[in-house]
Amino acid sequence: MTIPRFARIKEFIVGQIEQGFLLPGDQVPSENQLLEQFGVSRMTARRALQELSDEQILVRAQGLGTFVADARPMSSLLEIKNIADEIRARGHNYHCDLILLDAVTASAQQAMDLSLAEGSTVFRSVLLHCENGLPLQYEDRLVNPVLAPDYLHQDFLLQTPNAYLSEVAPLTEADHIVEAVCVEESIALALEIDSSQPCLKVSRRTCSKRGVVSFASLFYPGNRYRLGGHLNF
Repeated sequence: MTIPRFARIKEFIVGQIEQGFLLPGDQVPSENQLLEQFGVSRMTARRALQELSDEQILVRAQGLGTFVADARPMSSLLEIKNIADEIRARGHNYHCDLILLDAVTASAQQAMDLSLAEGSTVFRSVLLHCENGLPLQYEDRLVNPVLAPDYLHQDFLLQTPNAYLSEVAPLTEADHIVEAVCVEESIALALEIDSSQPCLKVSRRTCSKRGVVSFASLFYPGNRYRLGGHLNF
């Protein structure tokens, strides 16, 4: 069976990306270059580039050319997403490892984060969320026990803390702080990265009508994740 010419062009470009000859942000050959290289019509070259753009492998910029898309998943800063749903929506496999689930005595900073008195007992969970077996998010979360008294009795291998807290203490507002950081050795080890590699850290404070529900520190390897959004004015 003869492979259509446009499909051959697509295979060539995808092969260049998979072998590392074309990296995210690199410009791919233009329609003119492809029609000369493969001896095809402009329509055939255009179809190959358009289909790869539709498949989000390439991105086309009017007047500039066609470039390799950034394959890192991107999450919106404008909404709070359940990491498990986010991964499954991409058609990928999700699982998590539970590192810690316990009651702890709040330090001055932790108490301030939850709007509680210093020395209060709070719940703490630490989980590692993975996409297709690769660590994507290290979640270190403090929870107000008054608003989620059964938190320590949940199976977070089956339901994420985000999903559970959204049920028992529906969120009404949240604050985000995003920064680039180098993480301590234990977090780098869990994320399977070198401790010198930069990470995205999202500090998220969530509230319900009754008060502050949780304060989460979320760490993502910078080369595996992006944050972004779109605003209409």
